[in-house]
Amino acid sequence: MNILIVEDEPLAVKRIEGLIREVAPEAEIVGKIDTVRAFVRWWQNHPAPDLLLMDIQLADGLSFEVFQQVDVRTPVIFTTAYDEYALRAFKVNSVDYLLKPIEKEELVRAIGKFRAQRTQAEPAEGVPGSLVRMLEEFGIKPVSYKSRFLIKQGGRFDVVETTDILYIYADDKVVFLVTNQNRKYIIDETLDELDGKLDPRLFFRINRKYICHLSAIERIEPYFNGRLRLWLRNRPADEEISVSRERADSFKSWLNT
Repeated sequence: MNILIVEDEPLAVKRIEGLIREVAPEAEIVGKIDTVRAFVRWWQNHPAPDLLLMDIQLADGLSFEVFQQVDVRTPVIFTTAYDEYALRAFKVNSVDYLLKPIEKEELVRAIGKFRAQRTQAEPAEGVPGSLVRMLEEFGIKPVSYKSRFLIKQGGRFDVVETTDILYIYADDKVVFLVTNQNRKYIIDETLDELDGKLDPRLFFRINRKYICHLSAIERIEPYFNGRLRLWLRNRPADEEISVSRERADSFKSWLNT
C-alpha cells in the first residue's frame, strides 16, 4: 500500500508517519506534500498512490483545489480541525474525515474502511467534485488566505508567491515586500490591510512596521522593556528590529505552535 501525505504542518506530518508505521507497517510513504501547487506537480510526474492522507488547509490554499486541476481517483482520508458535527456530515457522504489531533484508533478505522473498499470489484469513482459546496451546505467556510501578489514593475507585472516572501515592512508610508532572493517591491496595500489576508501560521505582525514570515527569523533575543529583538534574513546586522512588548507573548506562542 502506497500512501501520499498532503500536510503542511511538520509536527502533524511526523505524527501521521508514526501512526502509519504502527497501524500499517507494510505501507510505504511515497511522498510528503505541503502545497496545492506541489501536489499538482507531483501528481503529473508520479504514479498515483493507493491512498491520500490530506489536510484541508495547505500552505497555499484549500486542498480541494487540486481536484479542479488534476484527475484524482485515489481514495482520500481528509484530516481537519473542524467540529464533530461537520465530521459526521462528511462520513454520511462516504468521505472519510479524521479530526485533529489524529487518534490512533481513528486512523485504524479509516484505513480499515479503505482496505474493505479496496477489495470490492467496482471501479473507483474518484473524489466527489462537490466537496466545497458540501462545506457551504453545512455552514463551514474555511478561510482562504492570499497566495500571491501581482506587482507592477515599470512596463511589466511580476507575480510573487506568498511562500517566497521573507517580510513586508512600511517606511515613511511606503510598503515594501522583500523576497527570499532579496528582491524588493513596492506594494499598494497597507500592513493593516495585509494583516488579515496572510496565513497566520506563516506570517506574524511583529510591530507597527513589520510583518515577517516564519522562515525570515534567524535569531531572537530578550530586549528592553519586555520586547524581543529579531534578526531577519537579508536585513543589515546593525538594524534594530523588535517585537513590541504587547505582541511578545503572542509571538512566542506563535513560534511554539
